[in-house]
Amino acid sequence: MSTGQTWTVGVTGATGYAGGEVCRLLAGHPNLRLAGVHANSSAGRRLGELQPHLLPYAEMVVQPSDASGLAGYDVVVLALPHGESAAIAAQLPADTLVIDCGADHRLTDPAAWARWYGGGGPGAEDSWAGSWPYGLPELPGQREQLAGARRIAVPGCYPTSVTLAMAPALAAGLVEPEIVVVAASGT
Repeated sequence: MSTGQTWTVGVTGATGYAGGEVCRLLAGHPNLRLAGVHANSSAGRRLGELQPHLLPYAEMVVQPSDASGLAGYDVVVLALPHGESAAIAAQLPADTLVIDCGADHRLTDPAAWARWYGGGGPGAEDSWAGSWPYGLPELPGQREQLAGARRIAVPGCYPTSVTLAMAPALAAGLVEPEIVVVAASGT
């Protein structure tokens, strides 16, 4: 993105936790403009009714989460439950930057996806499933891989916290590569 250029952003799943956080972060970004909010379960309602802390966007009306409604944005953020992003992403234009906050594009192995996320894995019709760069630019080589990507898989909160904490120790050979992590969330 060049300085001064403004990109339009559509967020689907904007009424959930992750989508709401994306909208909150967009409010302070000088080059990104939230142009549309989408969520099937809340279509037709004002965003302010569902996310009252998002004052800059309170009057935006939530639209359905379908590919045709998302196709006009420069950037689409998919903040959907596991198993719901792949079908929409497969229908979006190739030149749209798509960022998937869900799990659909994090893993390359459908069996591993089913094991960790409890489903049958991303739909077979989705040619992108499993092939998106992992959006963790702090790791060696990732920043370069992400620079030209039009599809990005956002890592989950647990893998991010563990990876960022352990990567320096692993790189320095200070710990064994077989690591067991037990984590709990307060949400």
